[in-house]
Amino acid sequence: MKRIGHHPRVAGTPRCTANSAALQSAGHLIVDSLLAHGVQRTYVVPGESFLDVLDGLHGSFIHTVVCRHEGGAAYMAEADGKLHQVPGIAMVTRGPGAANAHVGLHTAWQDSTPMVLFVGLIPFAHRDREAFQEFDIKAWFDSGAKRVMVLDNAERASEIVAEAMFAAMSGRPGPVVVGLPEDVLRHKVPAVVHPPIPVAAGGMTAADADALAAALAAADRPLFVTGGNDWTQEGADRLTVWLERHHIPAAAEWRTEGTVPFDSPSYVGPIGYGRPRPTYDLLEETDLLVFVGTVPGDVITDGFLCRQDWAKENFLVTIDPSLRGRSGPVSHQIVAKPDAFARDLAALEVPVRDEWKAWTARMRAEQESFAALPPAVPSRGPARMDTLMANLVPLLPRDAVVTFGAGEHTNWAHRYFPTRRYASMVSARNGSMGYSVPSAIAASLAGPGRRIVTIAGDGEFLMNGQELATAAQYGATPLVIVMDNQEYGTIRTHQEKHYPHRVSGTQLKNPDFALMARAFGGFGVRVDRDCDVPAALAAALNAIDAEGVFALIHLVVEQRVRAY
Repeated sequence: MKRIGHHPRVAGTPRCTANSAALQSAGHLIVDSLLAHGVQRTYVVPGESFLDVLDGLHGSFIHTVVCRHEGGAAYMAEADGKLHQVPGIAMVTRGPGAANAHVGLHTAWQDSTPMVLFVGLIPFAHRDREAFQEFDIKAWFDSGAKRVMVLDNAERASEIVAEAMFAAMSGRPGPVVVGLPEDVLRHKVPAVVHPPIPVAAGGMTAADADALAAALAAADRPLFVTGGNDWTQEGADRLTVWLERHHIPAAAEWRTEGTVPFDSPSYVGPIGYGRPRPTYDLLEETDLLVFVGTVPGDVITDGFLCRQDWAKENFLVTIDPSLRGRSGPVSHQIVAKPDAFARDLAALEVPVRDEWKAWTARMRAEQESFAALPPAVPSRGPARMDTLMANLVPLLPRDAVVTFGAGEHTNWAHRYFPTRRYASMVSARNGSMGYSVPSAIAASLAGPGRRIVTIAGDGEFLMNGQELATAAQYGATPLVIVMDNQEYGTIRTHQEKHYPHRVSGTQLKNPDFALMARAFGGFGVRVDRDCDVPAALAAALNAIDAEGVFALIHLVVEQRVRAY
């Protein structure tokens, strides 16, 4: 992306070739190595500890997005990893900066998202002397990252980038941390870019195909469950075509809707916390479960309670041979990434059974009924999310994207948002709050011109709402919907269940979020009455399309409202 005063190099072209005798700093070589891996942007909160990398980014083809908080930067990088085939990249400084970024790492770990966090460190010579902002990077991150590496040898700068990118993408994807000592980054080294390391995708063997075909032949009620972030649109399309041709249903892992499209005759809804009733009993009813890209963890199995009988038939399709996070029986594992499995599945032909047609049709009818929009005509009372969704959904293009963090406000997206493409729902499956605005910014920068909608709760919004300044600075144009019920609603629900009539520590008094949006340079409107919802929505969308700014709707709703 060209910027004023900058002269971008051609993407994928390093400053020097392997035969060049020229030298460059390790920090600059890191930038060229990221470029060679196809990195388009990096999310940064600057620090003096990695100034040489920042200098390398000056004039680079890589777009540097300067964020307001390391947590926001890490969330943006994590969302970027969900949206692309290369890991998301964040860069922060040592000590406090690294601590603030930790939340994004935990999200990437539990969501299996490829991400690389570069952390500036104190000079090598100052190590172990309690220097300013010193910390032990391996002790901090070893238990929550796939690998933690430190660049102690400047000549390995490009190699370590290649190793980090490979580690983030190989096997079950996840976060990698790379420490960058301030003085090592300035060392001059041969300007040789290490080539990307190929990632194995596995595949379905002949024995796997025979086993799956036999299991399907014996099943009256087969069910596929899709999940994870390791797909491409091509792989999602292949799987959808195969499922529809064979009249087999597919559910979506919590917060990963869109792999099988919302309007596919095979799609039967999401499975996870707050799941809708139509899919609540699916795991026990089905006589063959095929998980693709994910495993039956605690969220899917209601806290390791559902589908625990080892007599059940479960096929797990995952490249991770350790089956981390698995709960319940395993009949057969197919070691493959989702795209490789979908490619091989396309050649598997099994006779379609009448039982499959009836089973799929029943579940699909229940999902269609559940997802039917409420009346678009406003009520005479307070503002309602139902009314907003009923007016918004018909206006959404097929490639619209929804993002959100954690809270009961997310259930409106699960129920109504028409996810028709892979990665059209971008969220945090570790229940991390503060994810909505940063992820929406990342999605908007990744897809200029696409309709990006984020749904935030009032408590969740204020955790990273300041990143709207980042949105304004770089021209991100999401529609931000803040559902304000003046409480931490999910925790209040648990509180009422276990400590009824003793509300404590969950109530909020909020500012005018619309005024905040306008102060940050976007459009903002506050809505208290349901009758004002359609006009507010029209004005917000017009501001995005006509003025090229983000827009925020502050929807003040009653407490204890539910999507289902």
